[in-house]
Amino acid sequence: MDSSDNERTAVVTENHHETPSVLPLEGIRVLDIATVLAAPFAATLLAEFGAEVIKVEQPEVGDPVRHFAPYRDSQSLHWRVTNRNKKSITLDFHTEVGRSLFHRLVQEADVVVTNFRPAKLREWNIDFDDLVKVNPSLVYFHLTAFGRTGPYSDRPGFARVAEAMSGLTYTTGYADRAPVFAGYPIADGISGIYGAFSLMIALRHRDLTGEPQLVDLALYEPLLRLMEDLVVGYSGTGTVKERVGNAQPNICPNNVYPTSDGKYVILPASTDKMWNRVVNLLDDDELRRFATNEIRMRNRTLIDERIAKFTEQFTLEEVMTIFQENDIACGKVYSVADIVSDPQVLHRGNLTIIHDDDLDVDLMVQSPVPHFSAFSPTVESAPRLGEHNELIYRELLGIDSDAVKHYHDAGVI
Repeated sequence: MDSSDNERTAVVTENHHETPSVLPLEGIRVLDIATVLAAPFAATLLAEFGAEVIKVEQPEVGDPVRHFAPYRDSQSLHWRVTNRNKKSITLDFHTEVGRSLFHRLVQEADVVVTNFRPAKLREWNIDFDDLVKVNPSLVYFHLTAFGRTGPYSDRPGFARVAEAMSGLTYTTGYADRAPVFAGYPIADGISGIYGAFSLMIALRHRDLTGEPQLVDLALYEPLLRLMEDLVVGYSGTGTVKERVGNAQPNICPNNVYPTSDGKYVILPASTDKMWNRVVNLLDDDELRRFATNEIRMRNRTLIDERIAKFTEQFTLEEVMTIFQENDIACGKVYSVADIVSDPQVLHRGNLTIIHDDDLDVDLMVQSPVPHFSAFSPTVESAPRLGEHNELIYRELLGIDSDAVKHYHDAGVI
């Protein structure tokens, strides 16, 4: 990293509290047998706050995310964020010996995280009903495309399918064009967060009752839950919510407006008080007639035209200064280059520098959130495939080194 990077690193890292000796989830052991993004992300979130997460992967191949772009020296950088703070062991569920070893691991665990289809779990004898027999207080988190039950339960699916099913895709984009996806498979991220939240509820229930828990979550369900106005609007009015581009369907003005330097400013005037500030700034008597959001929504085109006429007189920085001086909420559209140099992001410690031993390079990654007053979560490197085989099989299960080598040579681990 150059000198400017070093200066930025100092800002990035100086805001972290000293990590305490005990994090709140220490003592919780998670077996993460899931692949790709959503379910493993749930496990990663627990790992950041102290849980011991053992990533169980297919020998020689590992999780497909190990091969996801972007790359540096032909190695995945994606993997280094999505599966950080974990230990990695290898185990082949296709073998009877492998499944037997997994049952032994489950006896020592609190949580199993999986996203295999229900039929495959039953075939391998590692479904909830199988594992609760060996660990009567097990919390089992099962994230699938469509849930464990219902007519779609054995269908494959990924984030984009879930986003479409939730109604998000239909309502995203411009009315005269095809629907569009967000730049990130948001169903994966939201389901991962919802998964971690679900696991906290399940563990709390277990601690109160001693009972095991099966958490059954479909990939589309968290997004459907978030689309709060979609269903109730249809139920109450019969209206099908349609695409309206960058405009917020239920609030006006709330859009992206051009500036003189070819950039855009975001203006979300979400309350009448904020709208009055905009009107006072523009000093437009005609706009003063639109006192309520209901009236403004009927006059969206005129309002957006007047605001755009104002903003395109100034550069992005100039218009943002004007809005801020008038206590009007606004923002710019950030690229990643903007994010990593933004003073608020740096002050909040939202970015962390970690050293990657395999690549022998410092990497900037997102810090865990939120912020807590009594402790700070940790950020550690993602594991090499099977890096902790000897540690876990020998120390956790008591298997001697010769037997571990035998299992490795036989392709079981």
